[in-house]
Amino acid sequence: MRPQGLRYHSLMNSQSSSRDYDALIAAPFGAIGLRVQDDFVVAIELLSETSSTYAAPTPFVQHAVYQLQRYLQDARLAIDLPYVTGGTLFQQRVWKAIADIPAGAALSYSQLAQRVSSGPRAVANVCGANRVPLLVPCHRVVAKSGLGGFMQGNPHGLAIKQWLLAHEGLA
Repeated sequence: MRPQGLRYHSLMNSQSSSRDYDALIAAPFGAIGLRVQDDFVVAIELLSETSSTYAAPTPFVQHAVYQLQRYLQDARLAIDLPYVTGGTLFQQRVWKAIADIPAGAALSYSQLAQRVSSGPRAVANVCGANRVPLLVPCHRVVAKSGLGGFMQGNPHGLAIKQWLLAHEGLA
């Protein structure tokens, strides 16, 4: 059964703690905060703060942590977790197109916009509303002449995007 709506709490500050997430996963760029509901991922936050790994003792959370840690070790290993994005039909269409971009590949905002019959700015706004990065890998959407944005105003967002792209062999 899919959750009705998202239970999401944005924690883009240094006050984050393991109590705010179902799991915190240590990552080379800091940490990954994971929120789940009814065996679906409902939010992932890429954090610049370092953390040791913590995971709630449920089978789904443990499996999600395992998959994310595998990806951090080898970007060629796909992350296959059920997730809920919510959003409008247009957002869902864009997120589906982003989810279809394989590791090691990237599209420009313009290329993605063409695929979904829209404009680059609208696509960029949808990327910014993505609550499950890595599962919907919006870091693989870049500007024609550079990285573009990432994590809507987070000062560490571009450094994290650079790390993810380099990890996947793109930078």
